[in-house]
Amino acid sequence: MREMKDSGIEWIGQIPKDWEFPKITHVLDYTHPYPIGDGDHGTIKAENYSEEGIPFIRVQNLGFATELVMNNLVYITEKQNNGIINSTLYPNDILFAKTGATIGKVGFMPENIKKANTTSHVGKITVSEEVVPKFIFYVLSSFIGYKQFWDIALMKSTRPELSIDEIKTLHVLLPKTLVEQQQIADYLDTKCSEIDATAEDIQKEISLLEEYKKSVITEAVTKGLNPDAEMKDSGIEWIGEIPKDWEVHPVYVYFEEGKTKNYRMQEQNLLSLSYGRIIRKDINTNGGLLPASFNTYNVINAGDIIIRPTDLQNDKRSLRTGLVKEQGIITSAYIDLRPKDNVNSAYYHYLLHSYDIIKVFYNMGNGVRQGLNFSEFAKLLLLEPTTVEQQQIADYLDIKCSEIDTLIADKKRQLYILTDYKKSLIYEYITGKKEVPVKDF
Repeated sequence: MREMKDSGIEWIGQIPKDWEFPKITHVLDYTHPYPIGDGDHGTIKAENYSEEGIPFIRVQNLGFATELVMNNLVYITEKQNNGIINSTLYPNDILFAKTGATIGKVGFMPENIKKANTTSHVGKITVSEEVVPKFIFYVLSSFIGYKQFWDIALMKSTRPELSIDEIKTLHVLLPKTLVEQQQIADYLDTKCSEIDATAEDIQKEISLLEEYKKSVITEAVTKGLNPDAEMKDSGIEWIGEIPKDWEVHPVYVYFEEGKTKNYRMQEQNLLSLSYGRIIRKDINTNGGLLPASFNTYNVINAGDIIIRPTDLQNDKRSLRTGLVKEQGIITSAYIDLRPKDNVNSAYYHYLLHSYDIIKVFYNMGNGVRQGLNFSEFAKLLLLEPTTVEQQQIADYLDIKCSEIDTLIADKKRQLYILTDYKKSLIYEYITGKKEVPVKDF
């Protein structure tokens, strides 16, 4: 067992006796004209991106202890790159997010990308030949890098960010020999690749379960639960055939607009639409709004359906429907669908959710921000099964969706455990608390 020493830093503890903890400036490549810096400051806009050319690395291309996230890579032309040539990236450069909540994400320029560039939100480091770049990458990807990044960022009174001068104050752990640095980097490459492959398989399973849930909902609310039912054309292009005894009517047949204002703060149960669910929020900590601000909010009741009708042009990912399960208040920017007598809100929420996930609402908006008001939304055609069928479908979907959600939650727990294991693995080896097994080399 190797001899250890106290690092002198409480949150690192013991490290091997011959390891050092130098400033990052001691490992930079000073033969490079810009060994530390960041990317383009506003020259390149989103409309300037190309479908091919020089990769333009953005914060979303950085991850956790992975080289680069490539599935949303954009490009710029050679001419554009020449205009910002000082921030050109090359293989083995180490990248890091330096602004906002993404601080702590780190990337590594792989050998198969010979040249790239980046934005001002991404910093880069080029290290000397006297150290192994991939080892430094793992140090900065670990808790050691993350803590130093955020210790600096949180000293700011405004938005968290890191300046290049502040990055120069970072320290990195460093084994004495290149051989040991390379052994640790290679070992972590192998182990992290195995973990990432397992995580990718689990994520695919989650995606399949989410797609299955969507199909179960859509099938039930548009085709019913009887596979032998006689069908007819619904007259709605995106739905096709429906059971013969179902009816089709506009929203206004089943719902009126809820417009009850929260005068004199009569209701203080603040609600919000989040990821397709109506959730509670603390009225005393809602983004600095004063209590009087909530007088303009709408009072909503259990059984109402909330629609978020704003920003249909720009935001095509958010879930826009939610079923209210308790009385409260919500922003009047949303549409409150209040059910008329004998309307089964549970069924109609599932139906509107199915419309949402196949993006029906996005063709209905108007105006600069593509919004909808109740009078426009009320013309949307809905399906009306028999009263008995509506309840049967709602009950079936409650059970089925709960089963699928349980499976998804279990898969997400597995991902969390894998991420935690990966963090622990990296930390143990880049601090020398564990040695690379001899059999691996």
